[in-house]
Amino acid sequence: MSLSETDAAATAAAAHAKHRPQAAPGPLDGDPALIGVPTFVVGSIALGLTLVGYLPAQAAGAPVAIILAATALGQLIAAVWAAALGQSAVAAIFGVFTGFWLSYAVLVLGLIHGWFGITAGAATRTQGLFLISWLVTIVLLTVSTLRLPAAFTVLFTLIDLALALVLCATLNGSSGLRTLGGYAVFAFVAVGFYLFLHVTSLATGGRGLPLGRPAVGG
Repeated sequence: MSLSETDAAATAAAAHAKHRPQAAPGPLDGDPALIGVPTFVVGSIALGLTLVGYLPAQAAGAPVAIILAATALGQLIAAVWAAALGQSAVAAIFGVFTGFWLSYAVLVLGLIHGWFGITAGAATRTQGLFLISWLVTIVLLTVSTLRLPAAFTVLFTLIDLALALVLCATLNGSSGLRTLGGYAVFAFVAVGFYLFLHVTSLATGGRGLPLGRPAVGG
């Protein structure tokens, strides 16, 4: 093949490549925390207001609408999104909190409507079972955050504190401890606000906010 024929073949190949349809970029991108964090925050606010007595005791089911339709659903979407991106740790965290919020909603609705055959005398121990189970699980998650920036460890530690206070309040019938539990909820809501500002800053081209050094390095 002559040099001119080679050049012609190369030109034809280039022209063919130019007009060949390009592969569309993958649809999976972004940060699942943009959905996961604010939906977690809104449910936590509703729960905190309930704990500090904003609602009468007879309205225990009032926050379930937000918790079930916004928070649990938002956590599930964030977990699936993170899993699709291959962010296993993030998916695990949002997945666990999907379970927490869904089970909370089912517990409250079940106790109100008598779904599970739980007698009035067993209601306190049933709530204690729920709180103990989730406290142990969230403590485990807290330990797993020690290699993450400090803000995440602070968030989970405050969640642990809130669960412990509400557990003690439930088992001892203490309205004071229940209120303290509500304040602990508002404390981790504040950390959630900070983390949301961080992820939105990154998503809009900013540098993000300082999150602190991990407690465990390496």
